[in-house]
Amino acid sequence: MHRTSKLNLRFADRIGIVADISRRVAQLSVNIVSMEVQRKREMADVYLEVDALHRGISDQDVLKTLSGLDGLQSIRLIDTMPNENRQNTFRTVLDNVSDGIVSIDAKGKITTINRLARTIYNCRDRNPVGKRIDETPIMDDALISCLEGKTISRLRHSVDTAKGRFQFFISARPIVDASGRITGAVKIMKDMREIKALVEEAAQPESISFETVVGNSPVVKEAIAFARKIAPTTAIVYIRGQSGTGKELFARAIHFESGRTGPFVAVNCAAIPDTLLESELFGYESGSFSGANKGGHTGLFEQAKKGTLFLDEIADLPPGPQAKILRAIQEKRIRRIGGHSEIEIDARIVTATNRHLEQLVADGAFRQDLYYRINVLPVHLPPLQARPEDIPVLADHFLFQINCRLGARLQRLTPQALDKLVRHDWPGNVRELKNVIERAAILCDTADIGAESILFSFELSGSGPVGKLSAANAGSSASLASRLDALERRIVIDALNANKSIRQAALRLGISHTALRNKIKKHRIRTSPDGYMAKASL
Repeated sequence: MHRTSKLNLRFADRIGIVADISRRVAQLSVNIVSMEVQRKREMADVYLEVDALHRGISDQDVLKTLSGLDGLQSIRLIDTMPNENRQNTFRTVLDNVSDGIVSIDAKGKITTINRLARTIYNCRDRNPVGKRIDETPIMDDALISCLEGKTISRLRHSVDTAKGRFQFFISARPIVDASGRITGAVKIMKDMREIKALVEEAAQPESISFETVVGNSPVVKEAIAFARKIAPTTAIVYIRGQSGTGKELFARAIHFESGRTGPFVAVNCAAIPDTLLESELFGYESGSFSGANKGGHTGLFEQAKKGTLFLDEIADLPPGPQAKILRAIQEKRIRRIGGHSEIEIDARIVTATNRHLEQLVADGAFRQDLYYRINVLPVHLPPLQARPEDIPVLADHFLFQINCRLGARLQRLTPQALDKLVRHDWPGNVRELKNVIERAAILCDTADIGAESILFSFELSGSGPVGKLSAANAGSSASLASRLDALERRIVIDALNANKSIRQAALRLGISHTALRNKIKKHRIRTSPDGYMAKASL
């Protein structure tokens, strides 16, 4: 009957400790199972595990034999060796991660397999560690090819298990020692269902909290602290900031942290035609007007029951809806178009605009009583130009998101690229920065994104997919008319990039919606549905 004794011996550090211990242990006809030495300052801790070959040798015999060693400070029996603790911790971590993990040595023998991988390969009741991988159900070419120096990324695979078909992505790579020699390989299996669930969860705008807001500048931290403080209340919130500063992001975070159980319902007051705005906000009864849906329509105030109604660009509301919204806020009741009874509403109101409401009130374009009603708790979002220290953080954040979405390798911005970003004035704020980073990530074929890949709207040429405007494009040899056209085209593109809609861009430029449409057609500018990033049609 074999048994082991585990001991901890503490010495004043000196040369020859291990040799002295080995000689004493040999006198007892005892095998050393393992020995670890840990040095700290002038002390040495030796952890020893021995396997007694004769039944007559006790723990006390081992202690007595070793107690006379030169420089020994203390000796005691222990229950667990440090290496055992490390292995147990390592095993616990591996068995609790959500990925399947398998590793092999240079000879193809399995060295590690966690619980999920054993489940995938139907070997939970038997331990395949130490066996050649080609002799087990785990056999696949991915790990074997890694022993030849290959790397596998996002390889789609599936296995039939006792619990059904398991679909996953495989990533595998060789294990290399300090000299560059391949000593094994490791494979990680990610469950496709879990990846899909994580992507869907991350894509849910309702789950946006203030942790999602990126920025370390004092002005951003101050805005977050104030918004967090007022989020649990039912008071109306008025978010002020230029277009592209993240007003809707803040509104969603306020809703998320308010504890309200209803939905977050957002409406861009500038994007809905005046003739449809009231029916969208308040709903209508069946047959109330020509073309009305049979059975009527539930308005946004009702849809946001026990939730939050976000009225974006509230400054663009026509006078009629302004009066009705004021009454809805005051009375907490609405009446559908064509309806005869009032409906109680329970929606927290959050408003936002990028325009100067005080000036609109002075000009008679916005009701003064509505202004005072919504201007209870104003949240001011600073433009990106006012917080340049956040530009590198935001740029890295967007770059990581884009790389993950595109399934591409992770890229990084060079110091020159970051310097160019910081020196830009950002009229389109955070939305413009995101567009610039996405453009750079797509167009740059290397891991390092340099300054030459950071292209702003005014640097995009109309003669090709991407190119810088140079003296050849708008030089002195060109006619005045053509140079003015080029300048106008650039201004229109910048306005489209800096605003959420063509209507808002027209307001920013001080021209009518129709006039801006004509200029877009004149300059052959194509607008995309997401963010209206403009590109020249070829």
